[in-house]
Amino acid sequence: MSTTVPSSGLAAPAPADRVGTPDAQEAFVDGADAVGAAPVRTAPWGADPYANALRTGRGPLFLRRSDGWLLPLDVERWCSDAGSADLSALHRCEGPVLDIGCGPGRLVAELASLGHRALGIDVSEAAVARTRGLGGAALLRSVFDPLPGEGRWGTLLLLDGNIGIGGDPAALLDRAADLLGADGLLIAETAPVDVDERVRVRLDDGRDGTAGRTAPASACDTEPFPWARIGTPALLRHARAGGWRTAGQWGAEGRTFVSLRRPVRERSARTSSQSAESANSAPMISSQLPK
Repeated sequence: MSTTVPSSGLAAPAPADRVGTPDAQEAFVDGADAVGAAPVRTAPWGADPYANALRTGRGPLFLRRSDGWLLPLDVERWCSDAGSADLSALHRCEGPVLDIGCGPGRLVAELASLGHRALGIDVSEAAVARTRGLGGAALLRSVFDPLPGEGRWGTLLLLDGNIGIGGDPAALLDRAADLLGADGLLIAETAPVDVDERVRVRLDDGRDGTAGRTAPASACDTEPFPWARIGTPALLRHARAGGWRTAGQWGAEGRTFVSLRRPVRERSARTSSQSAESANSAPMISSQLPK
């Protein structure tokens, strides 16, 4: 799970030596996919509470509003192997798969074992490192940065609450449409309740009495960032407004999922120019992953 913001967000680009060279970043794709070094943004998910949770494989970890509202984050599940609910989504994947906000990499690793070409992206160095440690391909990127294979991915994944990235589901759906190939599939996990809200939250590890406070008082607090919580009815409303077609809805182990087909519309000028020479080819993910 990872938070990213559009290019107009407040976070600043990370130093180049934290991202690796452009050649290393693009070692996952063929020459037609090269997009150059992207400005990876410093984000709350690179802060100590999240990085520490991934290193230990356990929480507690929460999203906390200023009014004390808490959303527990399921770190233990994220750091485990893919479960049956995950597999209910992964078995629906088509073609090369981009896992947006890949977190510690269980989905990317499972997709590889299922024979899919899969790439994870995350703005957390700890998440990318853990994904690579499992043998998966991952880049330190925001979904709103230039990405390999734009306009040619077969499936995008937004699981583990990642439909909330950036706090604007409509903007995230619009970006997803640019990334997918014709008739591509988006698989999103929704909140298991009928909710459609925009919030600003902080990461909170619940230690030193910080959980439930109404104001920051600890070095473990992160800067507030935009997030969204959206249930299935609300996601379908946003999707219909953007021209997406519903492909499926299901539930598993108390979790709820929606699959959507990419809208038929003109792509953005940037995506069109990047894909013009190889519009009918799929992203070629290399095994030469830097460790």
